[in-house]
Amino acid sequence: MKYSIRYGPGALSIILPDSLHVDVFTPRFAQPLADPLALFARALDNPEGVPPLEAMLEPRSVAIAVPDETRPFPLKALLPALLDRLFAAFPKLAHEKVRIVVGGGLHEAPDQAQLARILPQDLRGCSVVSHDARRSAVRHMGWTSRGTPVEINTAYADAELKIVMGMVDVHQFVGFTGGAKGVAVGCASAAMITANHRMLSEAGAFAGNIEGNPVRDDLDEAGAIAGVKLAINVVLTPEKEIAALFVGDPPRVMRSAAAESRRLCGLSLYDRYDIVIASCGGAPKDICLYQAQKGLEPARHCARPGGKILLLAQCPQGIGDERYTAYVARFFSHDAVLRDFRRHAFAMGAHKAFLFARTAAEHELVLHTDLPDADTARCLLNKGDAQTTLNGWFRQIPAAKVAILPYANTTFFRRTD
Repeated sequence: MKYSIRYGPGALSIILPDSLHVDVFTPRFAQPLADPLALFARALDNPEGVPPLEAMLEPRSVAIAVPDETRPFPLKALLPALLDRLFAAFPKLAHEKVRIVVGGGLHEAPDQAQLARILPQDLRGCSVVSHDARRSAVRHMGWTSRGTPVEINTAYADAELKIVMGMVDVHQFVGFTGGAKGVAVGCASAAMITANHRMLSEAGAFAGNIEGNPVRDDLDEAGAIAGVKLAINVVLTPEKEIAALFVGDPPRVMRSAAAESRRLCGLSLYDRYDIVIASCGGAPKDICLYQAQKGLEPARHCARPGGKILLLAQCPQGIGDERYTAYVARFFSHDAVLRDFRRHAFAMGAHKAFLFARTAAEHELVLHTDLPDADTARCLLNKGDAQTTLNGWFRQIPAAKVAILPYANTTFFRRTD
């Protein structure tokens, strides 16, 4: 049987023998909102846990944190509507005093071409700042109870009214994205992100969990310290259309959106599989190797011990993180990566090598990717053509049970025994 699976902006076709047992795990169907702008206006009228803009004191400056192009947030639709609402609510607010801070955490700061791809053309005279976690000026605003320094881009930190826009999606150790994460990671210093992410292997830090999750709790606390007042969060369909929209207090909004995301993307798992074929879900989820790794988390959970995993990830922007590349290139095996990571203090970049190694040390992992062979070899990863790889595996396991995860980056499993 022929299957078409997303790969970059297009699709990749694979053929599986009709005799095989194949299960395809997809998010539940969600009808996109018929009129998202009308719902957005109503949500701004009645935000969760905070007063509407019109009931707030008029600020002298506003900062809006928005995601970079690795997140398919519908900025071109929602940002103009938000700006119009802001200037209607605060008629004395100077347009140049509104800053749109594009934050991608440790991703490279977006250049003009990237900004043009994600931002609407008419920004109503507002300024745009591209956040760079390693180079941008940051304001130290305090410490969380877990010892994370709250260091936020000054263009955002110095504003009187702080807003964040983002999508809520499952995350392999934060539990779910959304809420203040677009500020507490997106617009944070490298030191702040490192301090927060060092808790990724602690109890409670796993996909789909926000209760007792130390990483998520730390982000929420950091957002409060940073003074994030209003969050605008969406849940998207696999086609990247808006399925649900929430406005209000960041932690409350994140939890409301997480409940909807959990309903759509949390799947039951009754068995393990010999072969797992995982697609990140296409662009922009597979924009680079650093992002594509997230597709391995559900794949490793549904693969049997020693099972085989094929990850489909185009990676047009390459590996995506120089520190990860420099770290993993020091080793000759995934076991060595795991030993070194557990022996030393937490370091960003190294954590991504750990997450890859955690899967690759227990499973045969092959990537179908446009990355050059030298790049995959440098990262200790095996590159192979999808169909050729699968044909070889089918010869080894003629009666293989196969799972296909067409949207692995937005899927998580609730194990059912």
